[in-house]
Amino acid sequence: MLQLLRSHLRGRLETPSSLIEKSGLSRGTAHRTIKAMISSGLIDQRARTKSGRTFSLHPNPKLIDMWFDLARRVVAHTGTAISTGAAGDYYFGASYLSGSLIPPLPARAEKLALAGGLRILLHADPAFLAMQKVKRQFEMHFGVPIEVRAVSLDRLHGEILENAKRPSSHFDVVTSDTCWMAELIEKKSVLPVENMSTPSSQDVLDFHSEALNTVRRGTTLFGLPVQTTPELLIYRQDLFDERGLSPPETLGDLLALARSLHDHRRGFSGICWNGARGTPVGTTFLMLLADFGQPVLNLPRIGNRFLDAELSPDHFRPQLHSDAALEAAEFLAELLAYSPDNVLQMSWYERAKCYAEGNAAMAYCYAQIMPMFLNDPKSPAHGRTGFALHPSARGQQRIAPLGGWNLCIPANVTASRVAPLREAVRTLTSAAATKLYIENGSTVSSRFSVCNDPGVARGHPIIPIVDGMARRGQIQAWPRPAVGELSEIVRILGEEIHAMLLWNKRPKTALQDAHARIDELMLSNGRYESPTV
Repeated sequence: MLQLLRSHLRGRLETPSSLIEKSGLSRGTAHRTIKAMISSGLIDQRARTKSGRTFSLHPNPKLIDMWFDLARRVVAHTGTAISTGAAGDYYFGASYLSGSLIPPLPARAEKLALAGGLRILLHADPAFLAMQKVKRQFEMHFGVPIEVRAVSLDRLHGEILENAKRPSSHFDVVTSDTCWMAELIEKKSVLPVENMSTPSSQDVLDFHSEALNTVRRGTTLFGLPVQTTPELLIYRQDLFDERGLSPPETLGDLLALARSLHDHRRGFSGICWNGARGTPVGTTFLMLLADFGQPVLNLPRIGNRFLDAELSPDHFRPQLHSDAALEAAEFLAELLAYSPDNVLQMSWYERAKCYAEGNAAMAYCYAQIMPMFLNDPKSPAHGRTGFALHPSARGQQRIAPLGGWNLCIPANVTASRVAPLREAVRTLTSAAATKLYIENGSTVSSRFSVCNDPGVARGHPIIPIVDGMARRGQIQAWPRPAVGELSEIVRILGEEIHAMLLWNKRPKTALQDAHARIDELMLSNGRYESPTV
């Protein structure tokens, strides 16, 4: 039992011969014991070949549940026996039972029906690298080999669209940025994965609702969330404490703090952010515009947020002639003075690296890339980082703009692969899989239940923080509206705002040019008929 469970958790295959050899028992005794455990439903046999003459051994879900129940009881009894009542003992004692313990994935009774194995296209970031680290465990679960390809953000977007044009998809599962979903659904590039009207779909309610909405059209889900990774403001808690400073709540506070903490002579910046031309700085401007309380398009307002679904033609019009847009552009230009010298070449990785190496007091950062300092004890920011919602313009609501990833099935996969691929996507986004990613270096989750696992919450403080934001409705998707043209909008803004930051254009001129280009884009796509004034 010990050997079988140990191998299962490490993604190692056991056969009757290997298990008998490692048990230390005589062959006859070990063989009879294995047969008895199979008969009692503790061990599953899975055929290794089509003939079924050879098979592998795996712990049945019943055995896994029994083992974890034993583990919980041992921990509870031990904690009760040695507890001194000190605060540090709570996890080892009874409070360990306060949340659910998510057991590991069991092996499937039969191999997943995917000839040639499972082919996945991923984004190359620390969170998805954790998925690659546990590839063996998933190969053990599915019973088929897994081929993973990881590429950069812009390359991933292009690869997904190019793959959609092929007669037959090169990939079985692709990872889509939440903001690409509208484009992929409109172009019919991805298949439905789940229907929320079926009784078996209730598990999807465990996903963070804002993330789930990015794949939802009516009751149909065109993917499942695998990461909820909002953009937060992070700051050096130790430096703030030394100076008696509080984290900024308004953009005015942010500017003042960046100014006071900036020290150009020793190469220490007040703040770092995405300033590189194209997608990086285009995304920065969208987020900052939201901090001023306005979306880039004329979205309808509902309460304290904007809707980006079921839009009428007028809702697709750009809104870059506004006072808020001009204030956002001028604020970003002013922030340059307290930023790294190379900020206009920084993208997601570079800004996180600058902060992780101790070269900035604050940074905007997605949760998915925070392992760079959260998991590295050598980083000056390790254990010394605070997390906050985006500061906003005075009088505006503070939010954390949604980022994240969904697992989707390309529309051009072979028809016979669709059913097993839907099962694979459900498994890869399950609570057990999410916990496995976290145990191997990820710092993000897309499920409420995972945060309730004591082992997850205890070792990864950012996860319950994000979970709390999701529960309070502070993570919002509208800063990057769900329209098919979003990638082009971001590219246009990334070119015009970058020119402004190089002082090649005045803020008002850059916004006018961006407005005109987005207006032309929407007209050419038939979103409305007359240009904006």
